[in-house]
Amino acid sequence: MSGVQFTRRAAGFMAFAAASALALSACGPSATPQGSEGAGELSSEPVTLTMTWWGNDTRQANTQKIIDAFEKAHPNINIEPSYSDWAGYWDKLATETAANNTPDIIQMDALYLSTYADRGALLDLSSLGDALNTSDLPQAAVDSGKVGDSLYAVSAGLTAYSLVANTSIFQQAGVELPDDKTWTWKDFAEITKKISDSGAGKYYGASAYGFEDGALRMWARQNGDQLFDKDGKVVIKQETVKSWWDELKKLTETGSVAPASTTIEKQSGGLSESLSATNQAALGFWWNGQLTALSKASGQDLKLLRVPESSGGKYWYKPSMFWSASSRTQHKAEAALFLDFLVNSQEAADIQLTERGVPANEKIRTAITPKLSETDKAVVAFLDDLSGDVGEAEPVTPPGGSAIEALLKKYTEQVLFDQVSTDKAAEGFIKDLSSEIQN
Repeated sequence: MSGVQFTRRAAGFMAFAAASALALSACGPSATPQGSEGAGELSSEPVTLTMTWWGNDTRQANTQKIIDAFEKAHPNINIEPSYSDWAGYWDKLATETAANNTPDIIQMDALYLSTYADRGALLDLSSLGDALNTSDLPQAAVDSGKVGDSLYAVSAGLTAYSLVANTSIFQQAGVELPDDKTWTWKDFAEITKKISDSGAGKYYGASAYGFEDGALRMWARQNGDQLFDKDGKVVIKQETVKSWWDELKKLTETGSVAPASTTIEKQSGGLSESLSATNQAALGFWWNGQLTALSKASGQDLKLLRVPESSGGKYWYKPSMFWSASSRTQHKAEAALFLDFLVNSQEAADIQLTERGVPANEKIRTAITPKLSETDKAVVAFLDDLSGDVGEAEPVTPPGGSAIEALLKKYTEQVLFDQVSTDKAAEGFIKDLSSEIQN
């Protein structure tokens, strides 16, 4: 799944969020020309839609092929593309939005969705009526694109939190793979300890969590808690965060996960230098869409497992990314037509496959599965198997919430190196994250 390389975004988030907030201050809800209900009539005259996205060369090439296919089917509509890498994308989009020149079609990320929606930059897609069909998407996937009661984004693809297991290390350690539908955190600790003991420093039972929000959100859901509420407030309990770090500290001290120094060194190197990619950990915490990249890097047979104690609605669908439209678009009907093509067209799906994640459209997902690589088929199968355990969508990350991973990295490092107690780390994290939220 080459398009779903969820990098470990950390310090850069706060800088991009700050730039977006400053630039977007010129655009407020009062400036939102939402228009009348429905997408309106398609024009018979020439129409140009601007479109922007971030991504690698493969995504650029595939997206251009999708644009070409759409333009062939609709000769009077021209799509004007613009793309960049992640680092420059948000500064550019913020500047364009502040100048009232937001592209008509926008590739959007969950970390910034509410920032742009709250400032009136995005079109409420529910206003498009039947012109944008979401009936073949799971309701939880549709809800993930809502801010309040309005739909500001539609999922381009889905992913879910998981553990990636290196079956070769399990075999070397003489340990069987767990039943991931019934295992507990106690089982996890015992299994990983056995593997680490067997490895004697050559490999470990697991790599540490603590550097991105997926693990914390899962822990919160397992403990009847959540990170944010629907109003964008930080509502997670201090005890929940403390217990999360307590567990990590215990796993580190007993040797179930790698030592703190190894964890920090490997964490800074990204996916290719991770313990999972270098065959030094039997288990690693990843989004399931990263399986293909990890398999290529490791050269090993890797298997997706559920996180311990995650049945009963604890799971959620995370959009790999979204599609949004500008509230200032002068061509709602054409924008709706193109969005529908991106989400629901078999032709577009055959070009894109899983490059932007596993398609949220369940009919499309079924149709493309025979064309996928074995690892991408495993990614799809994992999502399909989760369907009965997927609960409500996570509340959208509020403006300023993009700082979360930089804050987690800071406090996790301090906890691992005994520079702060887990209680004080939890207190500081909640206070710092709350101060970043723009209410």
